[in-house]
Amino acid sequence: MLIAKIYVTLKPDVLDAPGTTVKSALETLGFEGLADVRIGKFIVLTLNSLTKEEAAARVEEMCRRLLANPVIEDYRVEVEGAAG
Repeated sequence: MLIAKIYVTLKPDVLDAPGTTVKSALETLGFEGLADVRIGKFIVLTLNSLTKEEAAARVEEMCRRLLANPVIEDYRVEVEGAAG
């Protein structure tokens, strides 16, 4: 089985309102020295019967078509495990 890990984050120039809220809450709790907080998504997919190359290509397409919004988000894909 192959495991695809997908990290989706807002592009650096996009306002991250949840990140700003979490930063403020952390500072209220006494955690100082935070320059910035960014909130994203972490997605794990388990894939069967693909090579790593096929899995990576399929997951890239999934990200482009559904899992990430390429206008405002960046994503990174890691494929691990053995095919079969």
